[in-house]
Amino acid sequence: MAGKIIMCAVAFGCALLFFGIGVYARRLDKPMWFWTGTEVDPSTISDIKKYNKENAIMWQTYSLWYFASGIAEFCSSVAALVFLLSGCSIGLVILVASYNRIYKKYSIK
Repeated sequence: MAGKIIMCAVAFGCALLFFGIGVYARRLDKPMWFWTGTEVDPSTISDIKKYNKENAIMWQTYSLWYFASGIAEFCSSVAALVFLLSGCSIGLVILVASYNRIYKKYSIK
C-alpha cells in the first residue's frame, strides 16, 4: 500500500509540475523557452501570444502521461509503470518534436 501511495505522489507530482509549466507558458509575455538554458529572442517569434499558447498546450498534454500513470496505479502497478516509462521515453521524444514544430512555425525566417 505504501508503494502505491509513493507511486501516485511521484506521478501526480510530475503531472502537476508539467501542467504548471504549461500555465506559466500561457501567462508569459515573452516567448517561452524549452528549458535548455537559453531564452528565445522575442524578435525571432512572429506571434508571441500564439507561440506561448501552443507551448502551454504542449506541456499540459505532456502532463497527461503522468496523470494517467497516477490513476492507473489504483488499478495496476504494471499499467502505471508502462505509462510512466512511456512518458519518460516516447513522450519526451514527442515533446521535443512538438517544440521544434512550434518553434519553426512561429520563427521569423
